[in-house]
Amino acid sequence: MMSIRLSSVFGPAAVAASLTAVACSGEALQSTPSGGGRGTAQTAAVPVATALVSQKAIPLELDVIGSAEAFSTVSVRAQLTGELTSVRFKEGDDVRKGQVLFTLDRRPLESALQQARANLQRDTAQAANAKAQAQRYQDLAARGIATKEQVDTTTTAAAALEATLGADQAAVENATVQLQYATISAPISGRTGALMVHEGNLVRANDATPLVVINQVTPIYVSFGIPESRLPDLKQYMAKGSVKVEALAPNDTAPPSVGRITFVDNAVDPTTGTIRIKGTFPNETRHLWPGQFVNVAVTLTTDLHAIVVPTTAVQTGQQGQYVFVVKPDQTVELRSITVARAVDNETVIQQGVKAGETVVTDGQLRLTPGTRISVKSGPGTKVAP
Repeated sequence: MMSIRLSSVFGPAAVAASLTAVACSGEALQSTPSGGGRGTAQTAAVPVATALVSQKAIPLELDVIGSAEAFSTVSVRAQLTGELTSVRFKEGDDVRKGQVLFTLDRRPLESALQQARANLQRDTAQAANAKAQAQRYQDLAARGIATKEQVDTTTTAAAALEATLGADQAAVENATVQLQYATISAPISGRTGALMVHEGNLVRANDATPLVVINQVTPIYVSFGIPESRLPDLKQYMAKGSVKVEALAPNDTAPPSVGRITFVDNAVDPTTGTIRIKGTFPNETRHLWPGQFVNVAVTLTTDLHAIVVPTTAVQTGQQGQYVFVVKPDQTVELRSITVARAVDNETVIQQGVKAGETVVTDGQLRLTPGTRISVKSGPGTKVAP
């Protein structure tokens, strides 16, 4: 019986299989880090941007939308009927009070004035003669020559002519005033609008269409409404002194115009729940224009010790608003906060953080309490302590 040696038959295949198994197990051992796969993920620092909590003066403001209104508006109309003989300005010009704007045909008015003066002179002479006759008849009556009836007649005639002199004098004054109406001057200083009637047209006294409208724009009003819930605050700070108000057109790159509140309406509008407020602005640069919509900021007071963080640091969750505070060991802590108000890109914190602490402003989505962080380099970042 022949014996067979298994090593000579299966030896090469078994050796090859063994070498392959060793190689695979070696690769597996090399690919598995010590301590498990989760250890590296847990110790990796999350890159974030941070900023310091600061303490500084922040104004307490009311931000609303308002509109500019002319300080005063006058519609210039003719006070008599006549031909418009000249226009002495260009529409859109700035005019000053008393400047001549229009002239009407003066000839009929000058004739009426001359006639009134002539009547006055005639009646003045007749009144003087009647007075002399009355005095003469009184002397004759004293000597018994004239009767009492003649004395009464001459005295009455003299008194009637004296009254006629008063009427003539009034007629002269009226004709003088009418002649003055032929020259139309600017009643206020301001800017003229579109010219409604041109030279050569016939204008009528107190016509419905004005000749021109003048708006006074220096100073100027800005009218706006605030919620009735803020009225007590406004009254409180107005009692302490004048309240500053700023106005700026939405697309204007100039600094805002500064004025003071000068009017608070005497009733709240029940349909909107707001009360009308007016601020007076010098408007020397004329950045504000009547009818223009503007952004209005009413500064009630200034909090000199406000705790402020960038608005991007404030997050909102199911339990309310919070921030991530960076601790000295470069880990973060979730801190609930109470927000007082937001001003531009900053938020005033009522409680929850204090000045000098560091908060995360970018990268919060990857953070949980206790997460280790690293500060990204770039403008506006602060290195955590």
